[in-house]
Amino acid sequence: MHTIIMVEFVLYLLIMLIVGYLVSRRSKSHADFLLGGKQLPGWALAFSERATGESAWLLLGYTGFVFATGLSGVWVAVGIASGIIFSWLFLAKRFMKEAEKTGTLTLPSFLASRFGKHGKIILWLSTILIFSFMMFYFGAQIAGAGKTLFAVFNIPTKVGAILSIIVVVILAYVGGFVTVVWTDMIQSIMMLITLVVLPIVALVQISAADLSISQALMAAGPSMDSWTGGAIGFSLGLLLFNNFAWFFGFLGGQPQLSARFMALRSEKEAKQGSIVAITWTILAYSGAFMIGITALTLYQGQVFADVEMILPFMILDLMPPWIAGILLAGILAAIISTADSQLLVITSSVSEDIINRALNLKLSEKKLVAISRLTIVGAGIVGLVIALTSKSLVFLVVSWAWAGVGCTLSPAVILTFFWKRYSGIGVIATIIAGFVSTVIWISTPLDAIATSRFTTFFIAAAFGIVFSLLFPDKKEDETDTSAAEATKSTQV
Repeated sequence: MHTIIMVEFVLYLLIMLIVGYLVSRRSKSHADFLLGGKQLPGWALAFSERATGESAWLLLGYTGFVFATGLSGVWVAVGIASGIIFSWLFLAKRFMKEAEKTGTLTLPSFLASRFGKHGKIILWLSTILIFSFMMFYFGAQIAGAGKTLFAVFNIPTKVGAILSIIVVVILAYVGGFVTVVWTDMIQSIMMLITLVVLPIVALVQISAADLSISQALMAAGPSMDSWTGGAIGFSLGLLLFNNFAWFFGFLGGQPQLSARFMALRSEKEAKQGSIVAITWTILAYSGAFMIGITALTLYQGQVFADVEMILPFMILDLMPPWIAGILLAGILAAIISTADSQLLVITSSVSEDIINRALNLKLSEKKLVAISRLTIVGAGIVGLVIALTSKSLVFLVVSWAWAGVGCTLSPAVILTFFWKRYSGIGVIATIIAGFVSTVIWISTPLDAIATSRFTTFFIAAAFGIVFSLLFPDKKEDETDTSAAEATKSTQV
C-alpha cells in the first residue's frame, strides 16, 4: 500500500515541477515575476487565491480542531467563508483598479503610493511586519508537510520538511508568480477533491456500520454536540467572537491573497473569479467540517496523539491505496500552494518594496529578478530552520500570523478604500499598533480570553482613526491654493 502511495506522490511532485518549468518561460520582467503581468485568467487566479488562502491549516489544522471541539467549530468556517465572500465581492475590483492606476505590484507599495509623503516609512514598517510574521506562517507550512510525510510514509519529519522546502523553492524560483498560480490551480482542484470525496465516503461507512453522529457527539463530551460549545452569556460571546474573528484577516490584509486581486485584468474576470472562489469555499469548508464530525463518529473512544493527523489517518483507513495516494497528495498540494505564495510575498517585500521603492535603487529588470530569486533561496532556508525548531501546532502558529499580518493590514486597507480622511500618519499608527498589540497579546494569557485575531484588528483600526484625526494629510487642493497665494503675493 505504501509503495503505491509513494509512487503517486512522486508522480505528483514531478508533474508540479514539469508544469512549473513549462509556464515559467512566460515570466520575463520583474513585474511578470511578482504579479504575472496581468496575463492570467480570473478563474485561474481564483483557484490560486483559494489554494493560497487555505493551507495545511484547513486540511490538518481545521479538521483536527473540529474533531477536538465538535459542532462549535463551525463558527470558524462561518467567519472565514464570510471574509472570503466579502473580499471577492467588495475588495477584488478595487484592488484591480488601484493596481492599474498606481502601477504597484505589492500591498505595501499600494499603501505607500496612496500616502506618498509617508510612503517610505510605510514601506519599511509593512515589510518588517510581513517578514516577521510571514516567516513563521511559512515555517508552519513546512512543518505541516513534514508531519504529513511522517504520518503517511514514516519519513522522518526533518527529512520530509527538507524535501518539501526543495519543491517549494524550485517552484517559486523558476517562474515566480506565473508558475505559482498555474501550479496552485492544479493543487486547488486536488484539495477540493480530497475535501469533498472523503466526507462522502465516511458518511457511507457510518451508514453501513449503523452508527449515529448525534450519539457519538454526546459520548465525546458534554459540549461536543452543542453549536455553542455549551457556553452561555459572556462566554458564548467570546466563543463566537474568537472563532468568527478569522473574518477580519480576510479584509484585504493578507498580501499573498491581495496579490491575486491586483493581478486581475478586467471586471469580467473579477466576476468570474468571485464565482469560482465562493463556490470553492462553500464546498471545501463544508467538507472539512464534516471530516472532523465523521471522524468523531467513526473513531469514537480512540485516542490520537496529534489530532491534526486525523485526515491522513482517515484516508489511509477508508480508501484503497491508489485513491488514498491522490487524496493524500491533496494535503501536500495545500501546503505547497500556500508556502510558495508566502515565499513570493516575502521576496516581493525585499526586491520590490525595499530595494526598488524604499531605497530607490535603479537596477535593471534582470538584476531585480536575480535579487528576487536569491531572496527565495534565503527565505526558504530560514523557513526550514523555523519548521525544524518550532514545537507549536499548525493551527496555533497560523492563527498568530493571521493576526499579525492580516488583522493589522486589513484595517489599513479598509480605511484606505472607504474613509477619505485616513492619513499617512494614520497608516503608520495602524501598522505599529497592530504589530505591538499582536506580540503583547500572544505573549500573555490575554489570547486565551479573547483572540488576537479580533483584538489586533480593532486596536489597529482605532489607532489609525485617532491618529488620522490628530494628524490629517494636507489636501492637494489646499496645497495648490497656498502655492497660488504665495505666488500672487510675491508678484505684488
